[in-house]
Amino acid sequence: MASSNLYSILVILAIFAPSILATDYVVGDDKGWTINFDYQAWAQGKLFYVGDNLVFNYPKGAHSVLKVNGTGFQQCAAPLDSVPLTSGKDVINLATPGRKWYICGVGQHCELRNQKLVITVLPSSSSSAPSSSPSSWPSATAGPGPSTSAATTVGTRFALIMLLTFGFLWMLMA
Repeated sequence: MASSNLYSILVILAIFAPSILATDYVVGDDKGWTINFDYQAWAQGKLFYVGDNLVFNYPKGAHSVLKVNGTGFQQCAAPLDSVPLTSGKDVINLATPGRKWYICGVGQHCELRNQKLVITVLPSSSSSAPSSSPSSWPSATAGPGPSTSAATTVGTRFALIMLLTFGFLWMLMA
């Protein structure tokens, strides 16, 4: 009976720990998704992981969010078949590691008003290690690359999962 309860708790932890540790990043913080804001400076020093979310807040109708590739980012141009997000509270789940580029598709907000964001998404602490080290990932001319503190943060997340696991086990035995 006790081993069955222990197994159930471990399964629940394995399912919910990644979502508990996921972070919602409000792009631009209290400024939101707007014109004339330095999103590369905003992203500097932040570590984005698979499972985290980007939240784009803006007045509905004033802006849009388009996911583009590196060339589209540099040229402020979205592919013809891309569908803009326009809700005013767009949430994008970071489901895969790698570089991610976002622009505003309204008017010339991207070209003339710097409304664009580039980030690097790191593998989650529960996924396998990347095939190359973060320092060897390609960098774009615009925006920061991954931080060397990534391993420290991954270790911290793992330590938190372990702490939660042992905490629940200790509560069961007490």
